Amino acid sequence: MNSVSLAGVALTGVGLVGYGAGVLVPYPGRELSLAALMTGLTAVAVGRSEGAETA
Repeated sequence: MNSVSLAGVALTGVGLVGYGAGVLVPYPGRELSLAALMTGLTAVAVGRSEGAETA
């Protein structure tokens, strides 16, 4: 697993936890969890495509 995919998995996890917490308790900045989730999923996709290129 390359560093881009790993960062994407971490951002996706943080985004999911932040979104879950935002559903239970409103807090300032909770909309950033959606941005983290979208960025994380994009990074996972980009990281996977970079690995397929070398095959």
